[in-house]
Amino acid sequence: MTPSPDLQQRVLEAMTSGLMLFDQDLCLRYVNAATEMLFGSSGPHLIGHRFEELFETPDNVANELREALASGHPFTRHEVSLKLIHGREVVVDLTALPLVEREQAPELLVEVSQMDRLLRIARDESRSAQQESTRQMLRGLAHEIKNPLGGLRGAAQLLARELPTDELKEYTGVIISEADRLQKLVNRILGPNKLPRLEPVNVHEVLEYMRSLLLAEAPEGIRLRRDYDPSIPDLTADRDQIVQALLNIIRNAIEALQGEGDITLRTRVARKFTIGQKQHDLVAQIQIIDNGPGIPTEIQERIFFPMVSSRAEGTGLGLAIAQSLIQQHNGIIECDSEPGRTIFSIYIPIEVEA
Repeated sequence: MTPSPDLQQRVLEAMTSGLMLFDQDLCLRYVNAATEMLFGSSGPHLIGHRFEELFETPDNVANELREALASGHPFTRHEVSLKLIHGREVVVDLTALPLVEREQAPELLVEVSQMDRLLRIARDESRSAQQESTRQMLRGLAHEIKNPLGGLRGAAQLLARELPTDELKEYTGVIISEADRLQKLVNRILGPNKLPRLEPVNVHEVLEYMRSLLLAEAPEGIRLRRDYDPSIPDLTADRDQIVQALLNIIRNAIEALQGEGDITLRTRVARKFTIGQKQHDLVAQIQIIDNGPGIPTEIQERIFFPMVSSRAEGTGLGLAIAQSLIQQHNGIIECDSEPGRTIFSIYIPIEVEA
């Protein structure tokens, strides 16, 4: 039984590897959803471009593709480094399959499987497991601290009642205030203590709300820019938790800029995106991009762990809490940083009604 054209199309769109169909002049004629996600651009914007306009390659892959068209012989190249038209570099396995039919011009089907995507998935799974192990250890430690801390505060209050002068009571006041400060720190280490209250959330309404808050508190030299994709549907999320997670990240960016610089709030839709072991048809991508000094290389792999901070006065809890809040929404936060450009990317699945 021959599959219907509709079934064939759905199979192509469900594939996690990118498929591109080129004509005999290496002009793009078709892309699937995975290719759109690779480029971060829609099919109509890509179709019509020649291979050399879409990719920059260190070796002459374009000539090999032409030879495959001329000879009719397929080939596969492993771990090919490609630079996309918008500047991002990816490492892929590339397979070229000539399609030759009688009385028709030859075409070339090119499949690209992102190796760095597979590495990202493995890295995210490992990092998530390590973070969860660290959080459990810190939560256990925090619970052990809370009981003696409460006793210490209570004893200081009782002692204050027995002291004869206000001057002596100042010392017990210091003990009580420091115990309260430690209590707040312990509560932050314990992290969110309630499940998300899910409701439809417009991501751009949330970003605009935060932008108005941050414009009021940020230094004058900080510029908050927008780059929104208005087509993103509502998320099913806890609005307050999403606000808290994003505020933690953006405030870190403001502090990193030290009073002068740009922060861009960017939204896009990612298709066929894998988080952990699950592939999601549609994911909201929210990016916070700043042009600050970047995150020190030695802590980049650990920035989502509690108590890790590039600032001497920082507690290192803001990003850990943000990651925990997003993970409660089955999402993930990733970071890519170099001097002059730091990108925090938040991915949250979009539940689309059938």
